[in-house]
Amino acid sequence: MDTEIRIERVLPATITRVYDAWTRAELLALWYCPNPDLPLKVDADVREGGSYVVEMGPHVVRGTYLEVVPPTRLVFSWQWDGTGDAPTRVEVELTEVPEGTRMQLSHTGFATAEDAANHRTSWDPEILRLVELLGAR
Repeated sequence: MDTEIRIERVLPATITRVYDAWTRAELLALWYCPNPDLPLKVDADVREGGSYVVEMGPHVVRGTYLEVVPPTRLVFSWQWDGTGDAPTRVEVELTEVPEGTRMQLSHTGFATAEDAANHRTSWDPEILRLVELLGAR
């Protein structure tokens, strides 16, 4: 098993709308949790060196923005509160395509394949929620 997650998806929206969904706290709060039943709160200072905190019910993840290149690239660290695990790294690359925007997401740096698999099961429903948000008018 792999210790990296790679997801590629063509999203039904302009590159600006997809980038906004990744960088505006009020939009992140609409999709950035795999369980829609959990209350979701997002604080994000989207600039290189800025930090973010995402509260998904009792679960809290936080990190620092490492690269911010509007509207094509976002790189940030990812660390769960209370686990003692080393931070992992998330990279989001956006490219305009005729059908909308190609999103390439990679989440790397997991200590074990099991940890990567657990995170993959969370990213999949989040991405589906993102697609729904972007498809809504």
